[in-house]
Amino acid sequence: MRFAAAVHRWALLIILSGGTGAGLLAQTSISSIEALIRSRDYDHALAATQSALRRSPQDHRLWTLEGIVLSLEGKTAKASKAFQMALHIAPDDPAALRGEAQILYQNGDKGAIPLLQRILKTNAGDGTAHEMLAMLEARLGNCPEAVDQFAQAGDALAPHARSLEEYGNCLMQIHQPEKAIAVFQQLTQLVPQQSYPQYDLAVALVESKRVEDALKVLEPMLSQSKPDPDVLSLASDAYEASGNTPKAVAVLRQAIVINPNNPSYYLAFSALCLNHESFQVGVDMLDIGIRHIAGDPSLYISRGLLYAQMAQFDKAEADFRTAEKLEPAQTISSFAIDLTDLQRNKSDVALADIRAQLKVHPESPLLNYLLAKLLWSEGNGSDSDASAEALHHALLAVRYKPDMTEAHDLLANIYSAAGHYDLAIEQCHLALQLDPADQTAIYHLIVALRHSGEHGDEIAALVKRLSALQQSSLQQETDRKRFSLVEEKTAAVH
Repeated sequence: MRFAAAVHRWALLIILSGGTGAGLLAQTSISSIEALIRSRDYDHALAATQSALRRSPQDHRLWTLEGIVLSLEGKTAKASKAFQMALHIAPDDPAALRGEAQILYQNGDKGAIPLLQRILKTNAGDGTAHEMLAMLEARLGNCPEAVDQFAQAGDALAPHARSLEEYGNCLMQIHQPEKAIAVFQQLTQLVPQQSYPQYDLAVALVESKRVEDALKVLEPMLSQSKPDPDVLSLASDAYEASGNTPKAVAVLRQAIVINPNNPSYYLAFSALCLNHESFQVGVDMLDIGIRHIAGDPSLYISRGLLYAQMAQFDKAEADFRTAEKLEPAQTISSFAIDLTDLQRNKSDVALADIRAQLKVHPESPLLNYLLAKLLWSEGNGSDSDASAEALHHALLAVRYKPDMTEAHDLLANIYSAAGHYDLAIEQCHLALQLDPADQTAIYHLIVALRHSGEHGDEIAALVKRLSALQQSSLQQETDRKRFSLVEEKTAAVH
């Protein structure tokens, strides 16, 4: 049974069982309306309800009945108004609460949450209400709350694939893959004809370090004539974790052949090469990736790391600088500033807007940083006036906010491009004190140290540190994309 149908039935159950109180109060009009609803004679039921309301406009049961009839006829906006009238008169009317919660839920409206919470206060064992509340919390990204509600829903989840999928996904998001395994196993039994639950289960097994079990789940999918490249990528992780590196490399190559435009496969291949010191093999593969996806900065950073491991620092530096230029015009995007004009390549409009704001707020560290970043991005270091102004505003940004990591990164870039490597090193160290995982600062530091003299051991340590951070970021991004993949496949099924 689809969850939407179950919700609809849940909302009507109290009426169909005589729950408005007609039997207790022996009111003929309400009893007759309920009988018409049960017989699906909605036109007459609505007419009878509206006639009764003219006589008793303060009877919340009649408003609830009108809401239910209108809902059954698909007139949800009018139904919602009727339920709201019922709740205005009788705030705890269970049938009206259910009816309004159903409409809000089906519209994805978080306003259903307080209604469901009120329902659960009086009926803590209502599994459907727990399930609906869990689904809403999951959609809002509140996975800890969603997991708690899913657990309390109990058997209500059993027939609903979408709910089980969300439950398992949330368990993965809060790093409880062992618990997710049981949920995904239940999901595979519910929809055995679908492949996405098997993929979900394999992800959870890999995350739980149960790689042999994961491979048992994946291998039937790998034997298909056209295996999914994401399945191949996941299998590569599992084979590598089990110690079968040749197989890990082989299936990852296969994924790249099937989809040569996915940067994550090249990055995963690069990580294998770094782990096994096959640096030139990794460079060769990333050369292919860059030919297919020339604008992805992560590919240049990964190739730069491989070059650095091979002590080919000129090539490493060139790749790091290319990555810097390709960074989306914004680390700025992490700030709550509307840069729509910049994203539409109207940088002149964005510059004018920020300059105007700076006249009003000259000591704003954010505005000074934004202006410096835009000027530097626009000039690419070739316009001396723009570069000088960028340096001026970046320095103002760190003066007004010394812990702005992004401004220190920008200063390191500006100083390094100008050949002031000692100053660049200083800015990199300041950034890394604030954020030891700042990859931008590390690769600026590698470049600056190389130009400033003998720092071989320190550079080697930094390359290893950057490589580890890069692989950690790759794993996090891969996990995020796997969750996204799951949701896309699920949406197609439901």
